[in-house]
Amino acid sequence: MMAVRFAFTTSIVGNLEPHVKLINHPRSETYGAVHTSTGIRYALGVAELQHLSPEAHARLAAEFKDLTTRGRIDIADKIEEARLLGDLSENGDYHAAKEEQGKMEGRILHLSSVLENCEIVEQTSNDSVAPGVIVEIRFEGEEVTEKYLFGSIEERRDQLEVISPGSPMGRALEGGTVGDVVEYDPGAGPLSVEIISIEA
Repeated sequence: MMAVRFAFTTSIVGNLEPHVKLINHPRSETYGAVHTSTGIRYALGVAELQHLSPEAHARLAAEFKDLTTRGRIDIADKIEEARLLGDLSENGDYHAAKEEQGKMEGRILHLSSVLENCEIVEQTSNDSVAPGVIVEIRFEGEEVTEKYLFGSIEERRDQLEVISPGSPMGRALEGGTVGDVVEYDPGAGPLSVEIISIEA
């Protein structure tokens, strides 16, 4: 596995529209944003390091570029068209467009955070559990096995649930190999899982 620290060149604040205000919460080290015209708030949490495959990174970067160019132009056109219809206080199209704009800005803020705080991981083997692999596990006392994608939620594919490397189970599984039995505590008491298979 090869990891490359990636510094996204565009800052979060630099990509916010004038009507999107960044909110900092120093005590909890979390951040978010509020859309000043719609009041929609986005709680984005701690800017933790994200492990992304090259494919996921390219997909997210393309989405970010599309939303900050074509997306913003399209929604601005929608708002202007709705504004021309008249009284804004009872203009459903206008308010719907503004709400859509607020949601899009929230997605842009999220993508910017992920891309600024990511590590590109190229999985070169399936010898051990690492970001980007599909891991099959069996819980102690169970007969059936379950498959999960190990990595960032942004890696989600093939309708598989995701195990984050930063979660209690993720920390226990990372680096493990087929046949290992690991223990973790989700908060309600320790659980054991066996690693059945690993797919790159």
